[in-house]
Order: sequence, then C-alpha cells, then structure tokens
Amino acid sequence: MDLVNARPRKKKTPPDASLPSATLSEFDGVRYLHLGDTPWVQGAMRIRKPQMLELDYVQRMMAWLLLKPPAAWAQGHAVQLGLGAAALTRFSHHVLRWRSTAVELNPQVVAACRQWFHLPPNDERLNVVVADARAWVEDTLNWDSADVLQVDLYDHEAAGPVLDDEDFYRACHAVLTEGGVMAVNLFGRSAKFMKSARRIEAVFGVGQVWKISPTAEGNAIVLAGKGVDGPERDELQRRAEAVRERFQLPAPPWVRWMRVLPAPRSVVVADDAEELMT
Repeated sequence: MDLVNARPRKKKTPPDASLPSATLSEFDGVRYLHLGDTPWVQGAMRIRKPQMLELDYVQRMMAWLLLKPPAAWAQGHAVQLGLGAAALTRFSHHVLRWRSTAVELNPQVVAACRQWFHLPPNDERLNVVVADARAWVEDTLNWDSADVLQVDLYDHEAAGPVLDDEDFYRACHAVLTEGGVMAVNLFGRSAKFMKSARRIEAVFGVGQVWKISPTAEGNAIVLAGKGVDGPERDELQRRAEAVRERFQLPAPPWVRWMRVLPAPRSVVVADDAEELMT
C-alpha cells in the first residue's frame, strides 16, 4: 500500500458487503488499484510494462535480493501476504521465474488483478490463495516453505499494518526456510514504525533486522533474516549492481539507505521507561 493520493476512480469489481470493493483508476499510462472510496493506492502497474515494478516502495520490497548470494537468485519459493495490484507476484512469477504463492483475503482484489493487472491463472508455479494471512502463516503445513516472504497488509483505511504483533511475526519466521528473508512494508514516518521494527527484532533476533530509509511517500521497508549472514558493504554494493543489471531494478541506492536496526536506547519519561525512537 503506497501513501499517495488516488486519481479519480473509474471501474469497480462487483461489490461484497463484507469487504471493500476493488476500485481502479488510470493516469499517465499507469493503472492504480484502490479499496473502496479511500484515497490510498494499494498498487499500480504501468500498462505497457506490466512485469516491471512501478512504485518505489514495491521496488524496495525486492531488497531481500541483497541479503542472498546471486547463486540463490536462480530458484526459490516467494510468498506474498497481501496481493495488492499483484506487482510482486507478477515479478516473482514472470521475471524471477520462482514458484510463487500469494495470500489475499479479498476475492474482489484477486478478480480485479486477474482482469485488469495481468495476473495469470494458477499453474504449477503460481498459487493465489484466498485466505486470511494470519491463518495461512500459522498453518504448520506452510512452515519451512518460503525462501522469501513479502508482507504488505493494509486495509482500505490504511491506519497501519493489519497484522503487526509478535505472534504474527513468529509465525512468519516459522514459514521461512533457513537463510530466508522477510520484507515488510511499514510507515517509516509514523511513530509506530520503531515499535513494529522492534517486534520483528524480538522474533528474528538482534542483527537480523535491517531498515531502509522511507520513500518520498513515507513507506519504509524492513528486512528480517532467518539465520542470514549479513554481507559487508562492498559485497552489498556488488550484489546491488548485479540486481540492477539482471532485473532492471534501481538497487545501488538501496545500499546507502539500508542499515541494521540500531540497538535500543532508553530514556525515562513521566516515570515510565520508554524506548527512544532511534
């Protein structure tokens, strides 16, 4: 979910009283997905380049590539929690050529992506599941199955992540294979950002969580590794250049914006100990 204002909406999927409708708009060659009548953009696709990643924060959701050696880019299983406009799912399926699973609660979003956002039907490498993300990650049948887990779970009100507690992140950790990486979209300019990042750190461990500076719209990506040996800066830069060459993603600046989550400091406020948001 991107923090940008919506264009006037022009198409809707059939309504469902229990969930917001999937709403579409187009502007300057880009098609946008919205939920209901809110001004938030849930995803976007450049119509003439449907396999490429259009939004800045969605591109940065691919920064997990920097935490894996290039030899590991050849194959794997990528899971997306929250389909959005299917950008990450299309990219992992068509560009990476990985086995891909997308978990989306709203069937209207799946229908809109199939009709308007070039999401192909399920096949031997693609499985789009209409399900609750928490239930899916808590299902032990899905544990130790994903090499990459991309989490972008916002509702139509966009007040914050729909799932953002330690139990949820603990289940996400269980879904990952050893050496796997989770990428989470958070609001980088929100006071809640560091609290969310610390919840992730409490599960994945100190030194296993990286943050990327917010985009102009305020989205910040957090990366969390399951037993990842973080590469040195020079190696990160080499991998970033390889990502740019192989996948046409603007990866080199990510290295400058990417930092291991700093150790917490404490201050006393009104007789209560609170973490200083560093």
